[in-house]
Amino acid sequence: MALTDPLGDMLTRIRNGQQARKDSVVSPASKLRARVLDVLQREGYIRGYSEETLGKHPGLRIELKYFEGQPAIKHVARVSKPGRRVYSGSKELPVVRNGLGITIVSTPRGVLSDAEARDQNVGGEVLAEVF
Repeated sequence: MALTDPLGDMLTRIRNGQQARKDSVVSPASKLRARVLDVLQREGYIRGYSEETLGKHPGLRIELKYFEGQPAIKHVARVSKPGRRVYSGSKELPVVRNGLGITIVSTPRGVLSDAEARDQNVGGEVLAEVF
């Protein structure tokens, strides 16, 4: 059975892994997923990720991060879904928890956090929010 929302699946795997206090979780690989993980790593929400082989398909091992026993990611939610796409200009990008969280945005210049997108004055599809 094919996934209808692969990015949402990866975010759910991260959420479930942190609730179960796992060191790492594995997700099937794609370019979009890797770019989203780059943003999460730059912003300090995960320790990192590496590519590995799952049978004959490529996969991503995501190293989860904890701070004083608590998950670094308290909330992760998909904003733009396959049934309802959400787009935003650079001036209207949503602010998560008064700037304590980030919004991940897919722009013509790549996948960026909301702060990076505002600095580069680009908008795009709002993929997810994390805090």
